Amino acid sequence: MYIHPIIITEKIAFGGNCIGKNAGKTVFIPYAVPGEKLEVEITDTKRDYDTARIVNILEPSPYRIQPVCGYYGLCGGCNMMHIAPSYQKELRKQVLADCFKRCGIVIPEITVISGPDTGYRCRFQLNDGGLTEKNTSKIIPITSCSVANKEINNWFSLVKPSERPSGRIHLFGADCVISAGIKDGSKVAVSLPESDSIQIHTGGGKKAVKNRIAKHFSGTVLSPQDIVTVSLLDKKISFDVRGFFQSNLTVLESAIQALCSGLGGSNVLDMYSGCGTFSVFLADSFNKVTLVEHNRDALVFAEQNMAGKKHTSFGISGEKWVQQFAAEQPDFDAAVIDPPRSGMEDAVSRWLCTSRIPVIRSLSCDPATHARDISRLIAAGYRLESLTLLDFYPNTCHIESLASLVLENNNGKTV
Repeated sequence: MYIHPIIITEKIAFGGNCIGKNAGKTVFIPYAVPGEKLEVEITDTKRDYDTARIVNILEPSPYRIQPVCGYYGLCGGCNMMHIAPSYQKELRKQVLADCFKRCGIVIPEITVISGPDTGYRCRFQLNDGGLTEKNTSKIIPITSCSVANKEINNWFSLVKPSERPSGRIHLFGADCVISAGIKDGSKVAVSLPESDSIQIHTGGGKKAVKNRIAKHFSGTVLSPQDIVTVSLLDKKISFDVRGFFQSNLTVLESAIQALCSGLGGSNVLDMYSGCGTFSVFLADSFNKVTLVEHNRDALVFAEQNMAGKKHTSFGISGEKWVQQFAAEQPDFDAAVIDPPRSGMEDAVSRWLCTSRIPVIRSLSCDPATHARDISRLIAAGYRLESLTLLDFYPNTCHIESLASLVLENNNGKTV
């Protein structure tokens, strides 16, 4: 075996590593760009593939650029910042297309919804005041981040790493934050570790904000700064900063518009609804929205966000909803599906395939499971009308996508 083989990279793989060949064996190389000639060192050997690190870049790609972040390659976040932003998008489109093609799906031209390449991220998780170094447990005490928005970077500059709480905390900050439980005008919510005695300094560090504990009626324990309310497309949406919410609000607003475009009718299903972000907008075009979400804490916020709108909420898993309640539901004119990374539950997938719902809008944060789920719907008589790359996380390999499907009859016509 060569210690430092010379490899020409071929394409990018799911996960962001480039693929090359060494004596016929596949090699995965982080921080490479397709079409480069590299001297590498094999760092790990498996039966079917090797992993390598770059020793020398002998012939760089014309798309290779200097990363703008001093922490690049250290923290476990960005892994494509060494690639020109426009080419990054093409590579993410390629990975998405490859996943669908491997499932035998003939795809339409992939469209892209994107926003700024830096300064977009409004949600962070810190451990002991910093970010965890890649492949280690070491903490990097960051003072700025090139993909963080101005509100988060302002917080990083005002609150020194040594003044930040130990343990795991969550940050959410954006210009559109209406309230975040903190009265210092910082527009940044900070969740505190599990303690009612911890204090944190914000807005210049002059005043300590105590963690005043309040119980939600669902049983969730929340402090005031855990609750965030934002304005998206002129609608107010509240959520728990410790739960999931999208980190790129510019792309989220565009994604909401794309998802709701052309939809309307009497009844719509929002499966895996979370805090009701999509339901709030779907309620403008449908007489009634049905929300299904296993995380009852998130559903507490969905109930708040849907106040005054005709809806029904089910705080159970999709599988249990299918087993216990699906048969008694009215006919749905459309369904929105936004499952976790693992994709739809089998029971949900089987039910959808026989539901005869005319239009399905499917979102996913994993292109492989998304392709699997869409292939099942196509086999059941749906046609993939459009496929969109939702470019929520520039400078990373993370891929989210939106698929629009319509039901066809036996003659190939839309129902």
